[in-house]
Amino acid sequence: MAKNLIVILGPTASGKTQLAVQLAYDLQGEIISADSRQVYKGMDIGTGKDLNQYLICGRKIPYHLVDIIDPQSEFSLFEFQNRFYKIFTQLSRKKIMPIMVGGTGLYLESVLTGYNIPEAPPDQELRKILSLQSKKQLQEILQALKPRLHNKTDLDDPGRLIRAIEIERARAIKSEEQQVKPEIDAVVLGISWERSALRQRITSRLKERLAQGMIEEVKNLHSAGLIWEKLESFGLEYRFISQYLQNKIAFDEMINKLNTSIHQFAKRQETWFRRMEKKGIVINWIPANNYPLLKKTVMKFLR
Repeated sequence: MAKNLIVILGPTASGKTQLAVQLAYDLQGEIISADSRQVYKGMDIGTGKDLNQYLICGRKIPYHLVDIIDPQSEFSLFEFQNRFYKIFTQLSRKKIMPIMVGGTGLYLESVLTGYNIPEAPPDQELRKILSLQSKKQLQEILQALKPRLHNKTDLDDPGRLIRAIEIERARAIKSEEQQVKPEIDAVVLGISWERSALRQRITSRLKERLAQGMIEEVKNLHSAGLIWEKLESFGLEYRFISQYLQNKIAFDEMINKLNTSIHQFAKRQETWFRRMEKKGIVINWIPANNYPLLKKTVMKFLR
C-alpha cells in the first residue's frame, strides 16, 4: 500500500525545508510545518521561516501551520495535533500529498505514534492550589501522575510543572469525545550531516540572520507589547537577544552563548530522533543535501 504522508525531519540548519519544498513542487504536494515556534506571527528571522524558499519557478508551494497565531497566545501540542489531522484529512480527500517537515520531535512523534492527548484548558482553581506548593512537591505530584517522564525540562520550571500536571490530570479523566485520528502510514526521511559540517552551517546561518535584522525583530516584538519574560520563554535567539537588549549581557557574550546553545539544541534534536527510532519509527537517513536520493527513496514508497 502506498504511503499517505511524507515526513522530512532533521536538526536545525540541516536544510530540510528547502528539500521538502522541492519535493512538494515535484509531487504537487503541500507542506505542513512541524515547528513549535514557526506558528507565531512576527517571529520570522529567529525561527528560520525562510518563506522565500516556498517559491519555485514562479510557483508558490502551499504551506500550513506557519504564521497562524500571535506570539502572545499559547499553542499546545493538543492544538498542533488537532490542526494537523484536519489539514491532513482535507489534503488527502483532494488527493494532495501532505509533506510534514520540521525539527520539533514532540510534534513529529505525536503524529507518527498517534499520541492520545487530552484537551486540557487552564484550570484556575487547580493553579491556585498548586502555586502554594514547593517545586519539589510539584515534581513529586507530576512524577506520581506520570512515572515515565521523558521531557525532564518540565521538572525545572514551576510554570511548566503546573501545566504538565494539568495535562496529566486531564489525561486521567476518561472523555467520551476522543480525538478522531485518521489512518496515517508515513515514510520518514531524516537529513543528516557530518557533525563538523553541521556546526559550520549553524554558525554561518546565525551570522546571516543577525545581518538580516534578527536583533531588530526581537526589539520590534517587545515594542509591540511582548514582555521580556515572554520573549525569553521562546528560547535560543529570543532569549539571548532579549537579555542583550536589556543590557544583561554584552554583544559578544550574546553571540557566543547563542551559538553554543544552538549547537546544543541540534544535539538534543538528534537524540530525540534516535529515541524515535528505538520506539520503532523507521527513519530513512539521507546524507546532506542529496535531493536526488531523497526523491528516489520517497518514490519507492509511493508506487
